[in-house]
Amino acid sequence: MAVRIRMQRRGCKKKAFYAVVAADSRKPRDGRFLEKLGTYDPRLESDGLKLDMERVNHWISKGALPSEPLVKLLKGSTPVSQA
Repeated sequence: MAVRIRMQRRGCKKKAFYAVVAADSRKPRDGRFLEKLGTYDPRLESDGLKLDMERVNHWISKGALPSEPLVKLLKGSTPVSQA
């Protein structure tokens, strides 16, 4: 099973926010996932990315690959760790 760390679209029309999840790469974007790792709200003026970096690092150590949009977000921001 190939695991990807990617964003699931949530919210309503024109007011989207995203859940960052670890999911099987064969599942649909908004389908079943293995674990919720955080959230991203692009409408916030400040950094809207909130991740549990401990769990993100866990999945990456197991071989999960982050999606390209998520890699760009991780490089451009300092995620807040959730306890």
